[in-house]
Amino acid sequence: MFVDLARIKVSSGDGGDGIVAFRREKYVSMGGPSGGDGGKGASVIFVGHEGLSTLVDLKFQKILRAPEGEKGMPKKMNGAKGENLIVKVPVGTTIFDDETDMIIGDITEKNQEVVICKGGRGGRGNVKFTTSRNTAPEICEKGEPGVTKLIRVELKVLADVGLVGLPSVGKSTLISVVSNSRPKIASYHFTTLKPNLGVVRVNDGRSFVMADLPGLIEGASLGQGLGLQFLRHIERTRVILHVIDMSGSEGRDPFNDYKIINNELASYKYNLMKRPQIIIANKMDLPGADDNLELFKMQLEEDHEIIPISAVTKSNTDEVLYKTADLLDNTKRFDLYDEEDYEQVVEYLFEGEDDLFEIKIGDDGIFNVTGVPLRKIFDMTDFSKDQSVKRFSRQLRGLGIDGKLRELGVKNGDTVKIFDFIFDFID
Repeated sequence: MFVDLARIKVSSGDGGDGIVAFRREKYVSMGGPSGGDGGKGASVIFVGHEGLSTLVDLKFQKILRAPEGEKGMPKKMNGAKGENLIVKVPVGTTIFDDETDMIIGDITEKNQEVVICKGGRGGRGNVKFTTSRNTAPEICEKGEPGVTKLIRVELKVLADVGLVGLPSVGKSTLISVVSNSRPKIASYHFTTLKPNLGVVRVNDGRSFVMADLPGLIEGASLGQGLGLQFLRHIERTRVILHVIDMSGSEGRDPFNDYKIINNELASYKYNLMKRPQIIIANKMDLPGADDNLELFKMQLEEDHEIIPISAVTKSNTDEVLYKTADLLDNTKRFDLYDEEDYEQVVEYLFEGEDDLFEIKIGDDGIFNVTGVPLRKIFDMTDFSKDQSVKRFSRQLRGLGIDGKLRELGVKNGDTVKIFDFIFDFID
């Protein structure tokens, strides 16, 4: 089954909790703290694999969850880290954040790795909080929570050359006679239901990858027919071969066919019309093809190479290969995405209150404190330990939350809510 689109939920593993422990052994006085750190949570990593050509394994796997890190242990032993979840995908796979539509990664090479969700850091044990003033700390951190994302995975075949055209113009026949591809061929529309890739070898030793794409129809760029589902596979190609039934055997006008396909390419994103295009006048062995070709040339305003062929009889197909290889030699690969299309990694530094937290006063008079960086500190605090709660209070003061609350008019006894933690403000 050919699948080129999948939507899944991925979650990296939480970091393991650090622990509070003390060394207690016979003949060892003042053993001191010995709580180890938690292990790092596992990340979700996508890896390009040349042996795959479909996303069918992801299509029916709605959730991917990486393992968590293990808790710390006594005797200063750290918990084991979670083993990263490696997901193999075909080369040519692009991963999007489905909520923001930003690109997380674009896999275009074998063994290329993209970290989709980074595992959470392990929490520190009480050993790490030992100071000259607190030689027996009862403080530890919980593991950093993992990251959860809804992602969209799209496969865009890696081909140098893409065959486009209306249904039944002979694209599948052409790729079958010039490459090792053996697509299903029949005399009815939409025989091709998935892109077919073939390696083409020119007699002079050059070679390239050609993709036979399912037939487009008018309105394809708006999602009609199989349009948007397969237009994405043209995006990575460097040269477009526009195949036209010059005989008009389907009762269509060749020049009108040409305009329909180019309008769809122009309406689609990624500037497909900027790619060099060769017009393949196919079915020249049928009656009326020569006259239609002359009329087509008179109607054509653009400066395009036109190569008359018959894919069935293999007439003039060698010229197509030579001209295509020459064009590829002088055409660089197009950049599909700009830098601003990619998801940016945000590093939260303790600079500026507004970036770290937000305070809103509810209708009930409760001061609600929220913020992404603050959430991380909150989640890693063990509120069952008094010393951890005191440390959390010091962190709030260091972030400037106390001062901001005073600016907003907080008074002794007012209720402050930080996520699920509710307390009375005492100045």
